[in-house]
Formats: sequence, structure tokens, C-alpha cells
Amino acid sequence: MDSWPVNWEALDALIIDFAKSENLIDDSSPPSSPLSSSYHSRLIIRQIRRSLEVGNIDAAIDFLRVHAPSVLEDQRLLFRLQKLKFIELLRKGTRDDRAFAIDYSRKFLAPCALNAYPEAYEEFKHLLLAFIYDKDDQTSPVANEWAEKRRYEIAGLVSSVLRAYFHAYNPIFSMTMSYLMSIHKGFCFRQGIVSPISNLTERLLLEERDFPAIPPESLYEAQVFDEVDIQALAHAVELTRQGAIDSLRFAKGDLFEAFQNEICRMRLDDAMLDELVREYCVYRGIVESGMKTLSEPLKGNPLESGCCSSPESSIDVDHRGAKRSSSETSATTDLSSMQGTEPTNILEDCSPSGSHHSENSSLLRNRSHGAGERSKRKRWRGRCDELDFISDNHFNRCRKQEGVEHTSVEDKYEIVLRMKELASTGMAAEVVEEINALDPNFFEENPVLLFQLKQVEFLKLAGLGDHSGALRVACSHLGPLAARDPNLLKPLKETLVSLLRPSEDTLVTGLPLHALATSLQVAFGKRLGIEEPQLMRIMRATLHTHSEWFKLQMCKDRFESLLRIDSLKENNTAVLTSLTASKSNAESCTLGSSQATISSATRVSDDGGSPNQASSRDVICDENAILKVMEFLALPRADAIHLLAQYNGNAETVIQQIFA
Repeated sequence: MDSWPVNWEALDALIIDFAKSENLIDDSSPPSSPLSSSYHSRLIIRQIRRSLEVGNIDAAIDFLRVHAPSVLEDQRLLFRLQKLKFIELLRKGTRDDRAFAIDYSRKFLAPCALNAYPEAYEEFKHLLLAFIYDKDDQTSPVANEWAEKRRYEIAGLVSSVLRAYFHAYNPIFSMTMSYLMSIHKGFCFRQGIVSPISNLTERLLLEERDFPAIPPESLYEAQVFDEVDIQALAHAVELTRQGAIDSLRFAKGDLFEAFQNEICRMRLDDAMLDELVREYCVYRGIVESGMKTLSEPLKGNPLESGCCSSPESSIDVDHRGAKRSSSETSATTDLSSMQGTEPTNILEDCSPSGSHHSENSSLLRNRSHGAGERSKRKRWRGRCDELDFISDNHFNRCRKQEGVEHTSVEDKYEIVLRMKELASTGMAAEVVEEINALDPNFFEENPVLLFQLKQVEFLKLAGLGDHSGALRVACSHLGPLAARDPNLLKPLKETLVSLLRPSEDTLVTGLPLHALATSLQVAFGKRLGIEEPQLMRIMRATLHTHSEWFKLQMCKDRFESLLRIDSLKENNTAVLTSLTASKSNAESCTLGSSQATISSATRVSDDGGSPNQASSRDVICDENAILKVMEFLALPRADAIHLLAQYNGNAETVIQQIFA
């Protein structure tokens, strides 16, 4: 999973959009996604949720009357809110509140119970038992009504209704994370695999889901939905078939709206997600690091939100953020595609003399050039609406390394970000020179990266018409490197072919410079003791299992474009070599079609490798047969295909055998 290619540039765009839409960074430009433009509505929903969770029902109802009055016209929802208010009045335990509860039940709760839904009046009479059973009596018939978890259930229900009412869906990145982690956990459980990121996913993706919104009664009339849509929704977000039908009813048949409603019911730990995003943004140079005093590892929870502080309060003060403006940097993509199996041969002629003078001058250059880059970065604000921002500090994991042990942590970040920036703009010769000045042994241990940088230098010279200079680079560096590693011979030949192209075409062939820059950043960062962000691990693992899951399903994910998953998997390796990608199976998950699926009764092995080849003969499974077996037997798609393959694709035979 660690070598799965990811388009980091696409992830940068998603994360920047997320940070803008959640107002986490100082930025005046609007988010690019229309789904992420409802920040104010999401704040209202959060405030109403908080009020309900602490038992302040009056405040929640007042908010609803001001911002979503039509929601309270649904007597079913109103009755649930009034029941909760009745219990909260009794929970206070005073004589006056008890008297008020009686009056409230007479004037409001009882009349509403008559019109809410058929079972409502029986529920009302049952609720009256709370007058005589204490809230601490766990054996009472109304123990569930007294339970504080009821607050969270109603809060989740109201949040689901309001999201649809305001069309205030979570930012795309948030939904993508929920979806990918849900699939990852399900895949690992089904395949018996121990997840390499379970320590992160178990904390980030909460077990609880918000209660689903209730479809209006008018929508309970007979509606016919495409079985393909029902099954796609049910298996994408783990619903029963009836649950998927109800969700489609609520969305008036719009599959993608129903999917968004359901994916937003999944809950993430916002504090942890924000911290993972901040760690990633610091690593990528999107926001300022704010690491003025981070020369030593920090303990506990050192990152406390300075989200509502004024600019003056954030001037060069510990980890709350140094005073520097910031901005998006656009250097990223595909880390794994540029990292291959690295030969360990010592390289003899790739580095200039590495004196202390050259190292110091390189550091000075880094600082002077880095000042301009730092001035472009955004300032991290955090959630100004979040009062209790508690999170773990994931970055600042630095170890001393030979040659740069006296360099501060912030300087190390700036050095690595400068190398990434130079590589992403094609300044390969400068990258090699500066890294050799800092660490003469780096390229001896990372010859593939040196080969890729020298490829860029070769192509740059060829594009300028300097064929003699390009050939000198090939003879001095590319040839000797390829001689030591036969895997580099093929990309060397492809690189030399560029000499035959017109000079003006050489540099416009889609060089994946951002991928190379990211690969260099990770490798050199680790050399300096800067660990890659946890979010990178999560994305590699979850995108890998997403692809493997849909290989099992033998179909395409209908929601991957909506969540930008397809763009996260795009892997442009154009000219530069990609050893990792060439050794891994990067086939797409578009196996089969909407009409028929070819099955060999194969199963992907637990390690995500190739299917077992000792399988039965191929069987063409009709899509209608697959859906019929899924519907009647309530089976996942992969299991339905597997059964159909055993019975020559005949759905009736499968069903008869199961019920026989």
C-alpha cells in the first residue's frame, strides 16, 4: 500500500479548497467547489447541534425558527424535539421545572402527538412515566428516554435534515475521506487484512452516524427507483435496501444527492482532521509552519487553536503561528510513482566538493530564496467557531542527521520546501548542486532520484537547442547510472529520443515535475529527519483499497468523479522513469460494464495481489442477474458474482440453491 501512486497536486487542490471552505486559513479568494460554499449554513447546523447535545432545546428551536422555519412544520420532527425538551425540564429536578413540564406537555406535547405520526400518542403516554421513574434508574421502562445519548440522536437527525434543507454538504475533501476510510475498513475486515493505518482511521472516522432524515409523508407514495441506483447507494454507504430506498425518496430520486446526504451522516473527528490537514499544509508549504520554538520535540498537545486571536497575538509566538503571510503552492503529484527500488551503488562523479563553506553558502541561499516563498504562504487560523479545539501534534517529528544536525527545524523545513520548489520548476542542476553541498551522500543512496533530475536537466538543455550540453549530461551521469541499474536503460533510451524532436517541442511533453518534486521532498525530508505527513499514509492506503474493492465488485465506482477520487489516482509519468509504477499493477477499476460482467470466480488475495489463477472457466454474468441475486439474497456485489459464476450465470438457480 505504501507504494500506491497518488496525484499529490490534485490532493493539494482538494485540501486548499477544504481549508478555504472551512475558513481554516486567511484567504480572500472563494473556494473552487460549489459544494464547499455553504460555510455559514454549516455554522448554523453546528450551533444547533451543540445546543441539542448540551440539552438546550429552546436555543435550538429558536435557531430553527430564525434560519429554517419550514423544518419545524414537520410535525414528526417537532414532536421529537418537544419530547426531548420535556425530558430536559424534568432532568433539572426543581419543583418549578416539574410544574412547567406538566404545563408544557398539556399545551404543546399532547396536541403535537395527535398529529405527528400513528405511534406518536402511544409514545407520549409512555413518556409520562418519566414523572415517576428517576433518571438514574437504569431498569426503568423509560431509561432510554432519560439517556443523554438521546440528545445526540436527535442532534444527528436534525443535522441530517438541515444539511438537505440548506444543501450545506461537507466539503468534498471531507466527504472523500469519509468514503475512502469506510471502504478501507470494510475491505480490510472482509479480506482479513490488518490495516496499516488502523491507528489513524479508528480515531478519525467515528463509529456513530447521524440518524437519517425522514422522507416527507407525501413521498411515501409508490415510487419506482432503478435497482442499479438502489444497490449502488446501499453498498456505497452500507445501507439496507430499504434504507437506500428511503434515502432516494428523501432526495426525490436524485442518486447523487442521496449519496451526499448519506456520506455526510458519517462523522469525522474534526479536530484530528484539521490537525492532519495542517500538518500536510505545513509540509507542502501551503501554510506557514509557525515553528519558531520547535528545535526540540514537543510533548502532550502543544498545538492549541489560536484561531480567534488577532494578528498581533500571533506574531512570532511559539507554535501558535509566526507572523508571516502565506499562500498556496502548486507543487505536487504522485509521490509513489517517482520512488522506485533504489540501487545502493556508490556514485563517483555526481557531487561537487562538499566543504563547510559550500554548505553554509547553500544554507544562506536557501534562506534568502525561502523568504520570498514564505511570504506567499497562508496563515493558519483554525476553526473560529470551535471552542474546544483539542488535537494531537503529529508534525515536529525530527531526528538529528549527519551534516545538518545543527540546523533548526524550521530551517530544515525551508530547505526541503526550497528543493521541492526548484525541482517543480525544472531547475534540476541547482537542486543537485545544493543537495550535494548539504549532504554529499544523499544521491549515493538515492540514484534513481539523481537519474530523474539529470533527465530533466538533459531535456531542458535539449529544449534550448544545446544538444552538446545535453549529451554531456547523458555521458557523465545518465549513462553511468543506467550501467549500474539495468532498469534505467529503457528510460534512458526514451530520453535520448527527445534529441530527435524539434527543440521547441522537447519541454512541452508533460513532464511530471511536480511528481518528481514531491518524491524528492519526501526522500530528502526523511534524510533531515522530517517525516512525511500522516495524511499521505492515509491517502495511499485508502486509494489502494478503493481500487482493490472495486476490482472485487467488478464494476466502476459511480461516485468517484463526484468525490474527485479519479483525479487523485491520475498518474502522469510522461517521460520520467517510474520504477514503482512499472512494478505494481496500476490497472483501472473499470472492469466489466453496466450490461455484463466477466467472472472467473476469482478472488483477490488478502495482500491485494493477483487473483488466483486456478479458477473455473469464465462466465459472463448479466447485470440484471447480478442485481437480482444482490436484491433477493442481500449480498454484496462480489459475492453475487461469485455465486453466479458457480451456476453458469443463472440467477434463478442461485436463489433456488440458497433456499433449498
